[in-house]
Amino acid sequence: MPLKTRSVAGRHQARAALAVLWLVASGTVAGPALPALARLGPLTEKALACPANLPARLASTGKARQLVSVEAPNSGTTLAKLQLWQRTGRCWAAASPSWTALIGRNGFSDHHREGDGTTPVGIFGIGPVIYGNAPDPGTQEPYHRLVCGDWWDEDPTSSGYNTFQHVPCGQQPPFGGDSEALWTETVAYSSFAVVDYNTHPVVPYTGSGIFIHANFGEPTVGCVSISLGDLDRFLRWLDPRQSPVVVMGPARQIGNL
Repeated sequence: MPLKTRSVAGRHQARAALAVLWLVASGTVAGPALPALARLGPLTEKALACPANLPARLASTGKARQLVSVEAPNSGTTLAKLQLWQRTGRCWAAASPSWTALIGRNGFSDHHREGDGTTPVGIFGIGPVIYGNAPDPGTQEPYHRLVCGDWWDEDPTSSGYNTFQHVPCGQQPPFGGDSEALWTETVAYSSFAVVDYNTHPVVPYTGSGIFIHANFGEPTVGCVSISLGDLDRFLRWLDPRQSPVVVMGPARQIGNL
């Protein structure tokens, strides 16, 4: 093929690839139509490839269009990276920089148990309500301002294990264990999101009260903590209409989730 002809063909192919990128990014084209579009040529196939980022390593993200990753270099560390991701069409892209996070004082575990000081490994949903002692930072989810008598039931023998409970202020709750008086934790629980770990169904002794909350200067007992500024940005970004999920674990395990 003459050089000029190849150049013209290349320009047409590039335009086709850009058109396909727009269709994929907008969600107009997906699924069975993609192989046919890929036959436009190698440039188009390359354009269709999604970035090799953390969400791309996951086996499935279901219908989620928002993803929160909490990744650590190994299972024994208490230091992790939290990052927000947004899906457009087929591909995921970073929606925030990587933020410093602290996890459980005993690192990550894929066999988390009540009170063991680890943060559970896996992919989980995010609860439908944001709680906090501070005013609503501007969340898109319903916000519950904590008051005296608001507890998180962490008693494995209780029928309300791993759920929010309100008890009249000043009254002893009917559950025990390490249940948390949420309204008294004004620093860590300025506001927080609930990780849907051990919620559907709830299994006694397998862990409770896994939150993403504000950093209070040391590792947690199983939650994930980030700076207050990053926490507010995260909570404002969460959109329940986009079925957000959180993936947590050491780098070597995340690719197997």
